[in-house]
Amino acid sequence: MEATALPEPQRRRAMGTVMVTAVLDLVGFGIFIPLMTFYAESFSATPEQVTMLMAVFSLAQFVFAPLWGQLSDRIGRRPVLVISIGLTAVFLALFASASSLWMLFVFRLLHGAATANISTVQACMADLSSKQNRAAAMGMIGAAFGLGFTIGPVIGGGLSPDGFMLVWLEALLGSQSWAMAQIHSLGLAFPLWVATLFSAFNFVQALIFLPETRQTGSTPAHQRMSLFAAFSTISHPRLGLLVLLSALNVFAFASMESTFTLFAKHAHGLTAAKVGEMFGIIGIVGIVVQGGMIRPLIKRFGESPLVFAGFVILGVAITAMALVPVGWPMFLAFGTIALGQGLSSPSLSGLISRSSGEDEQGRVLGSTQAMGALARVFGPIVGGVLFQRVSQGSPFFFASALLLVAAGLSLPATARAREDAP
Repeated sequence: MEATALPEPQRRRAMGTVMVTAVLDLVGFGIFIPLMTFYAESFSATPEQVTMLMAVFSLAQFVFAPLWGQLSDRIGRRPVLVISIGLTAVFLALFASASSLWMLFVFRLLHGAATANISTVQACMADLSSKQNRAAAMGMIGAAFGLGFTIGPVIGGGLSPDGFMLVWLEALLGSQSWAMAQIHSLGLAFPLWVATLFSAFNFVQALIFLPETRQTGSTPAHQRMSLFAAFSTISHPRLGLLVLLSALNVFAFASMESTFTLFAKHAHGLTAAKVGEMFGIIGIVGIVVQGGMIRPLIKRFGESPLVFAGFVILGVAITAMALVPVGWPMFLAFGTIALGQGLSSPSLSGLISRSSGEDEQGRVLGSTQAMGALARVFGPIVGGVLFQRVSQGSPFFFASALLLVAAGLSLPATARAREDAP
């Protein structure tokens, strides 16, 4: 079967619940984005240590993404998501209460392991969609990312010590109130506790409302779980180059993302609140592109041209972001980055999903996410080294060069996937 055998109204409700789960998960993650540099530097972290803190999160995801994905093939999507979301809330709370830099590294590592569940969310959407609509379903996950990256960074920046949401809270609660005194005493940790509350609420709603989407018996009982199953996917005749391109895309974006706050703070003197607004632009454009535009664009042009165009647009925009002044030119560059990412990522995910068998959706998508997590390990490390040892703009130029290479490789890779698709 191409999709789970649910009546249409139940299938739509199930997709809606999966989307709510993904959005809440990603809002909690997005709150970290504008804060991480400022929070880590409050523990006397260097630029390289700041990006290493991001890298250990992704290292845990690299290890656990294929395990969560394959486990969901065996025991079901629902228990995997409920357990991982619950653990996310626990480790967020521990991270927010850390008192030293080494504790930040430990709890960020555990947080990454818990949140390596996006492959299971993708598998849920694959369960609920036909092959013809698979790329559009992956676009909905991209839209969830966009919403999370819109709301999360705005909340994170807005609740930081100089954020506009904190000003609203002062007006509501009173600047001299006991509640505001407690909030001010938490400082940059306050938005992290808010992220913990989002995850706790997500756990409760998933426990109550999230359905099981995997069909019973759809995965062979003898399928073996392997920690490094991601590497076997690289040799797949249809999927190998696509998975590598997906990882290269993530590597370039992670290198830029992990160093932008450092760049904004040290080159332009921007605050966490302003950085949150800029990352919010990425989310807004991502919602528009992946939530509304991607379906008609794929129907009109197909995935291959969109992957190519997305890589080119993303590469040019990242270079521009390092060169333009603060203000509307930088906001425009951020929006263009989101456009490129919104075209390339769901198109690649749809091709990978359509080219894999029904009994390997969790494994293949989990492996793809694991390779992306591995790219998010080395992207920030390389970005941090370039930022600290070469120049503040060098991570952006390096990422752009990689994306233009990926654009050239995408043409034969996507053509092979279309020709050999089952």
